[in-house]
Amino acid sequence: MVLRRGRLKNIWRRLLRQESPCQALCSWRRLDWAAILLACALVAMISSWPWLVEPSLRPGIAAPISVTAPEDATVINSEALEQRRSQLGTRTHVQVVDLEANQMLQERLERQLQELDQVSRSSQTRVGPLNLSPQERAWLVGRDPKDLNNWKLALRKAQQRMLSQGIVGNLAKRQLELAARLQLSPMEEPGLSLGSRLLATNLQGRTNLRTDPLMSQQLIEELLNQQGIPRIVVKKGDLIARQGEPISPQAYDVLDYFGLVNRRPLLWTWLGYFSEALVGCVVMVLILRRWRCSLEPRHALLALAMLAVVQGFKLWLGNAASPLALLVPPTLLLAQALGTPAGLGWLAVASLLWPQPLDDFSGVRLLVAALVAVAAAVLAGRQRSRAQLVQLAILLPVGALALQWLVLQSVALWHGRTRVPPSGTELAAEALLMGGLLMGGLLMGGLLLGPLVESFFGLLTRARLLEMADLERPLLRRLSTEAPGTFEHTLMICGLAEEGARAIGADVDLIRTGSLYHDVGKLHAPQWFIENQSEGPNPHDELNDPFGSARVLQAHVDEGLKLARKYRLPRPLEDFIPEHQGTLRMGYFFHQARELDPSTPEAAFRYRGPTPQSRETGILMLADGCEAALRSLPPGTSEQEAAAMVRRLIDARRLDGQLRDSGISLGELELVIRAFVKVWRRMRHRRIPYPIPPRKAYSA
Repeated sequence: MVLRRGRLKNIWRRLLRQESPCQALCSWRRLDWAAILLACALVAMISSWPWLVEPSLRPGIAAPISVTAPEDATVINSEALEQRRSQLGTRTHVQVVDLEANQMLQERLERQLQELDQVSRSSQTRVGPLNLSPQERAWLVGRDPKDLNNWKLALRKAQQRMLSQGIVGNLAKRQLELAARLQLSPMEEPGLSLGSRLLATNLQGRTNLRTDPLMSQQLIEELLNQQGIPRIVVKKGDLIARQGEPISPQAYDVLDYFGLVNRRPLLWTWLGYFSEALVGCVVMVLILRRWRCSLEPRHALLALAMLAVVQGFKLWLGNAASPLALLVPPTLLLAQALGTPAGLGWLAVASLLWPQPLDDFSGVRLLVAALVAVAAAVLAGRQRSRAQLVQLAILLPVGALALQWLVLQSVALWHGRTRVPPSGTELAAEALLMGGLLMGGLLMGGLLLGPLVESFFGLLTRARLLEMADLERPLLRRLSTEAPGTFEHTLMICGLAEEGARAIGADVDLIRTGSLYHDVGKLHAPQWFIENQSEGPNPHDELNDPFGSARVLQAHVDEGLKLARKYRLPRPLEDFIPEHQGTLRMGYFFHQARELDPSTPEAAFRYRGPTPQSRETGILMLADGCEAALRSLPPGTSEQEAAAMVRRLIDARRLDGQLRDSGISLGELELVIRAFVKVWRRMRHRRIPYPIPPRKAYSA
């Protein structure tokens, strides 16, 4: 028993050793972990929200079990009732008199009556928009004040009676004049015509009515009762819902009538789904860290934010949610930004958190969407230009449409055509939506928002790597003009490092671009480095201070980091600057110092590091150490001698602990040695000597 337990422990330790990251992980602070856990909790809350606030059953979802009616019943058809109510609501409105509008119209009449008083005392013949005839003006001037006040009082009372009956704004002026004449009769002319015209002008185009929602609803209910409320008649034993098929609105009404719909919060069910989603998000983050050791907290937050958005759309759209449109575009974008493992990990969690239950066709569509997303993630990691991504965004929807149609038809045949699959039009619309999202995401991400998103989240996509490797970029242009020797040294190292990365399956594009920037710090004092020195004294000899020379060498790392931040290099490229030197010993100046003082500490002549934290920076360190030695080999050197020399240099760095955190195994080191020798063999190839004919001499 003890031996069996010991074997199990050994197997477990071996498994942990194999599955643990080979490279050093990017350090996260406690605040970073708190933000990650908070984002995971937010995603879990969104995913489990239906089990907290929504009923256990809803129209449109697949029935978890088959249900039959336990007894005879007559149930109100809520869907048909709502349809009738909505139809009546568009044309059934109860309007009442608005007292505020009445007050405004009365004040308007008073202003016009005041203008009439001015007409009687002046020669004007117009009251607002109303023109007075000579007879009407003579009538106004000839009336005594008492008769004129009685006429005005009659106008006020006539308008009040008209307003009490209600005035609409689209009533013709002629109709208003006729109504006013009826209210003013038996008044004599011309006071009758003048008063009716004045009231019609005051009320035309205005209303004193407003809609009363409560009275309108009461009227609608009365009309519904008169027409009869639609009902569903159910007999005992009738099938209400079949397992796996969507619940219709009528079936939902019957289930609710029999008390089979639970509206109370399902706390334990919610807690189970919440825990499942929370654990899934945490596992996804750990997977991302496992496969991308340089993963920063903002990268994980980006993946969680995309998961939260997709979960929100699932809740909002319900059964109309398209698996292709919600799973494929985010998977493709994450695979392009963080790598294929990140896209696949995100896809696994997003698929597992898809709302349940699913009918046969919904399950098949989710499976097809997951397969298409897997293909998108795998292919996205191999795309080397934005044009290839656009081609992928066009081909994926076509392939998804064909695959989905074939699989759904096969499922329908398997069920004997008892269930009708989604139509070809619906599938084409879904594929078109996915293609539009992919194209829109690539257009917005690649052309408009791409640089902003890459800068904010610190992403280093394949396209951005290729753009950063352009030799015409300002920093590289400075390096080629101000430190040409260092620039040539850089190009040589690029060839070695690229071949070494290709040999062990490392990121070739990353190491090529990182190699171009690893020595930009030498721009602060290029003449202090041997590759930039021409004939003349060496500045280090004139300085004659090994400690000062060591500070100059360390400064090329420190100044390189400053330049990287000034030119906003991405973090993975910035890491190449200090890690390509690691904590190596500055051997030449250390021996000089020891000759002057044997007690000189070695730590004063080591770079401050850190040591390489990835395979790419580790390969660059090895290439940097072997480049000069390979170029200095005499012409007659054999490949075995070159390999032995490279192996000695690499073993010295390995035994010095420089490759401890790089994740490069001993077998991979042997592949790197062979790759370096292959590049050296290409560098030293012989050329055929071309004969140069002698110049012909001509006599004067």
